[in-house]
Amino acid sequence: METIGEIVVRGDHVMEGYYNDPEGTAAAMHGGWLHTGDMAAWDGEGYIHIVDRKKEIIISGGENISSIEVEKAISAHPEVYEWAVVAAPDEKWGEVPAAIVVRKPGSTLTADELLDFLKDRIARFKLPKIVEFSEEQLPKTGTGKIRKLILKEKFWAGKTRRVQG
Repeated sequence: METIGEIVVRGDHVMEGYYNDPEGTAAAMHGGWLHTGDMAAWDGEGYIHIVDRKKEIIISGGENISSIEVEKAISAHPEVYEWAVVAAPDEKWGEVPAAIVVRKPGSTLTADELLDFLKDRIARFKLPKIVEFSEEQLPKTGTGKIRKLILKEKFWAGKTRRVQG
């Protein structure tokens, strides 16, 4: 079983802190260690593989689910044009994976068909519990990165407690 943890580093040339940002520095630095926010796992040969960003890991029933791993599996479907996976609240599990998918033009892909496709590619507990299709392209930053916080907000709006920020 793969264990995922955060990469933390320290050394003479790492950093002393963020310029004019004591709160950001305090959040990132603990006991002389820089907490990178990168989540990774060791492989059998001793190499580290970054699997996600800490803020994008979905913690469902105590299991860590990499949104990037689920997105990679979704991206392999030939009828998927664009995709994102975010955490959505769940009464039983705390949070669950939610997939937002843009189909390729002319596609009639359904949620059940996508989930059937994913069953052989990722563990069952990592399967999206919510699959939504968007007719529009997903919101992006100026550099083209999908703005997951905007996608996540629709699921968390009005909730008093957020499991994942």
